[in-house]
Amino acid sequence: MTVRDCGIAQNTVCLPTGKIDMPPLLFCCAFCTFAMTGLIWLVQLVHYPLMANVGPAQFVQYEKAHCQKITPIVFPLMMLELISSIWIAFRPPVASPFSASAGLWNSLALATILIWLSTALVQVPLHRKLENGFESGVHRRLVRSNWLRTLLWSVRSAGLGWILLG
Repeated sequence: MTVRDCGIAQNTVCLPTGKIDMPPLLFCCAFCTFAMTGLIWLVQLVHYPLMANVGPAQFVQYEKAHCQKITPIVFPLMMLELISSIWIAFRPPVASPFSASAGLWNSLALATILIWLSTALVQVPLHRKLENGFESGVHRRLVRSNWLRTLLWSVRSAGLGWILLG
């Protein structure tokens, strides 16, 4: 996939099919959101529940490894999503098939900010507690509180999907 002038508008991303042209920032935002939505559902339904099955002797090592291995995957995606979401909220695409109301772009950016707040203020501190050893109450709060991020990323994906398909 290359970025080039597709004859429709400058600074568009031309997909290999040549049928969809979109601003690169919107492509980046959508890609990161869709990737994180799939990832968060996997974490919510599979990965976090399975933490309860790791034995106490191995849990501290497992939790630290989890944090070390997942951060390089999610942090760049979340950072790009945050930057592109806020940028688009302030400078939404206009006069294109991807135009949407400023309110929708602002809502999608707000969802990203809420995801970051939840991550920083809830999930990261819970993971830090679990790095000292498995506690069922902390684990339960991690799984329950992560539903907010799962919902917000799902809403973001639905909103961006509606914009892209609209």
